[in-house]
Amino acid sequence: MDALLLRSLTPSVLGVLVRRGADFAAAEDAVQDALVEAVRVWPDDPPRDPQGWLVTTAWRRFLDGTRADAARRRREDVVDGQPAPPGPATGVDDTLQLYFLCAYPSLSSSSAVALTLRAVGGLTTRQIARAYLVPEATMAQRISRAKRTVAGVRLNQPGDVATVLRVLYLVFNEGYSGDVDLAAEAIRLARQVAAAVDHPEVDGLLALMLLHHARRPARTAPDGGLVPLADQDRARWDTASIAEGVRILQHALSRDRLGEFQAQAAIAALHADARSTEETDWVQVVEWYDELVRLTGNPVARLNRAVAVGEADGPRAGLAALAELDGSLPRHTAVAAYLHEKDGDLTTAARLYAEAAHQAHDLAERDHLTRQAARLNARR
Repeated sequence: MDALLLRSLTPSVLGVLVRRGADFAAAEDAVQDALVEAVRVWPDDPPRDPQGWLVTTAWRRFLDGTRADAARRRREDVVDGQPAPPGPATGVDDTLQLYFLCAYPSLSSSSAVALTLRAVGGLTTRQIARAYLVPEATMAQRISRAKRTVAGVRLNQPGDVATVLRVLYLVFNEGYSGDVDLAAEAIRLARQVAAAVDHPEVDGLLALMLLHHARRPARTAPDGGLVPLADQDRARWDTASIAEGVRILQHALSRDRLGEFQAQAAIAALHADARSTEETDWVQVVEWYDELVRLTGNPVARLNRAVAVGEADGPRAGLAALAELDGSLPRHTAVAAYLHEKDGDLTTAARLYAEAAHQAHDLAERDHLTRQAARLNARR
């Protein structure tokens, strides 16, 4: 099996499906399914025309999906046309039910999260892969395997709360980044989970979302450019959301069952409480990152901890913490640039900002890093 061949053919196959009338998201799903089938079939029966085989298989998968979706919509229309049953409304949200049902017990947590993000959350495979720090092809196979696992299964056994929380967290992060406007929807669903499930980590996630979402009005300039935390106009932060988030967090922490979402919310609360970057209690921020790393071992948490160490103990301490991490981590180069700038090494910082801009996936982030590099080059 030639993985490079498959990778090289993917854009052209996707283009054929789109030209035939498939919308991009459905075409992407169909091509992913075709690639997984190729991995299974080609070693024993290689096609004479690999691209033609992929186009034919992907188009069939697209048609099957379109027919299944049309049948589902007809069933929904029939149900919608029936009179409502007597008695009070249950108040159960269909979207939240779908999140729980996609967190199917027979799926691994990572597969359930990936499937739910793709099928219900509306995120692309590329966005999900980026959140999990894995190649897009790896995530495509994971989602396809999850689909095969639940194919033909009656989804009437809801999955666990932890998986649903993880999905909502990732959906919120994508919405908050600006790629997809899903942050408010994630908060709405998190409120419903909090109303139904009495657990401090549910409250921790809701508090985290509220505290981060409160800063959203100040995160972008009028021209759409990214405004980093240190430069944000804190008067534009939503104080009501901050107060609610802090109140929910304090209640969660009082139960003495610390989890990763509570730790992240505590860090967000320390930022929200400070009148400026300089007045932030960075020592406490580092301590909460220590707790978060202890709970999760997450490399992104370690990366953010290096920034906090640089603020609390000086840029060279931050660079020492950064040196312990994998340089291929997303935003590793940008953090290195920031810490070198704080240390006064403007030449290295400018070079690293330019490298980080080249690596960035998000256009606003890329523009911001490019401007940072230009600013330092102008000072040299």
